[in-house]
Amino acid sequence: MKKAAIVGAGIGGIAASIRLALKGYQVTVYEANESFGGKMHEFWLGGYRFDAGPSLFTLPRLVDELFELAGRKPADYFTYTRLNPITHYFWPDGSHLKAYADPEKFAQEAAQQLGVPEQDVREVLARSRRLYRGTADTFLNKSLHKAGTYLSPDILKALGCLTDLGLTTTMHQANANKFKDPRFVQLLDRFATYNGSDPYQAPGTLNIIPHLEHNIGAFYPKGGMYAIAASLVKLAEELCVEFRYREPVEQIVTLAGKVMSVKTAQDNYNADVVVSNMDVVPTYRKLLADHPAPEKTLKQPRSSSALIYYWGIRKQFPELHLHNIFFSADYREEFEQIFQRKTISSDPTIYVNITSKLEPEDAPAGSENWFVMVNVPHHQGQDWQKLIATTRETVLQKLSSMLHTNIEELIEQEQVLDPLLIESRTSSFAGALYGSSSNNMMAAFLRHPNFSSQIDGLYFCGGSVHPGGGVPLCLLSAKIVGELVPDVAPAEKV
Repeated sequence: MKKAAIVGAGIGGIAASIRLALKGYQVTVYEANESFGGKMHEFWLGGYRFDAGPSLFTLPRLVDELFELAGRKPADYFTYTRLNPITHYFWPDGSHLKAYADPEKFAQEAAQQLGVPEQDVREVLARSRRLYRGTADTFLNKSLHKAGTYLSPDILKALGCLTDLGLTTTMHQANANKFKDPRFVQLLDRFATYNGSDPYQAPGTLNIIPHLEHNIGAFYPKGGMYAIAASLVKLAEELCVEFRYREPVEQIVTLAGKVMSVKTAQDNYNADVVVSNMDVVPTYRKLLADHPAPEKTLKQPRSSSALIYYWGIRKQFPELHLHNIFFSADYREEFEQIFQRKTISSDPTIYVNITSKLEPEDAPAGSENWFVMVNVPHHQGQDWQKLIATTRETVLQKLSSMLHTNIEELIEQEQVLDPLLIESRTSSFAGALYGSSSNNMMAAFLRHPNFSSQIDGLYFCGGSVHPGGGVPLCLLSAKIVGELVPDVAPAEKV
């Protein structure tokens, strides 16, 4: 029976393991940590439960599809509900807005709260839908590094959208040209952070991202984001995938241009196929140290990272919901601090995720579990202990002012995650959450492909390779790998 080795039990690696098991491979997943999930894990502080990493769930069909391919009913493993509203937005001038799931109601809310013409909101969401539908099958769902992608009929749909994709303008310029209200422009610019980019540099192409949230929908899985990983691991184990925890891969062994095995401290395991779900930089620097690396690709500018304060708050705030954004007064300055000055703004935009709003058992009675995040640069030698302390003070002051409550007095549990810890725990190079950034028009084509052109049998998935970072794109990377890896011949199946 042919064997497949997966390096890393992040969401991309788990999904790839399922797809290869269904193709007839004997699959083993090697994970350095004591459990699965990568960034998508959970932990408890006292009576407070936290999802440690990703907090937004879009494109649930990509998860459902894995169960359906295995002949299972997704609802037997995990369930989710569509959010309405999706996000609560707050601005320093005291204005606020609820981003409703229904585009029509969202347009009405934008008109009522911000004075934005309803028709303009409808048009921008319709454009986002049209461009996504025209380009996704070519630029997201397939490898950009295979000739067949450009010979597919889908390429005609993509070509028809090129003139309207905003390739020659920035995301911010496209939004500012459409809307006069700087607050609504800021709301739309925020979607650049979904892949760790800067809206003042990233191409207008990224304005297709709102379609995922406002047209298809944003969802919440029962049990939190961790439930996605847990349910998929359960499925993988039912398909006889083996997970070997606390056993990091030290080397991908090759011979004559072909993968032969993966080496750990415990043993050397034969493999016909190897899929690296590890960040592509340490994959080459550590696991393929004897092979030439694609230096141009590895040296692409990194995405932003995150500084997260996990706070157990002994009070409930009825004005907050699951997703909450407290914007900065000067968005351009905030991104300049992150990407040019490599530091944290003195007035950062703050994201607060509170799962106890939907699952009260995630916090003690009368309390809430706050996941408080600000966007920060990836690690480049900064003094993170100093930045953590300074930013904590800034965040507390800002939230206390905007919520008219002394937040610090309410904190009874606390833990912090910074870029250094992100790198050490998940092998994300320099703590960058999404691999390389999308701060230029060619970024999509400069990401590492999902296969090696030099080593037969070697494939890549996860947020540092095509099509990019974030849960949906990691799942798509695993889907692409599943389509690239050859089927096991009937005679080789057991």
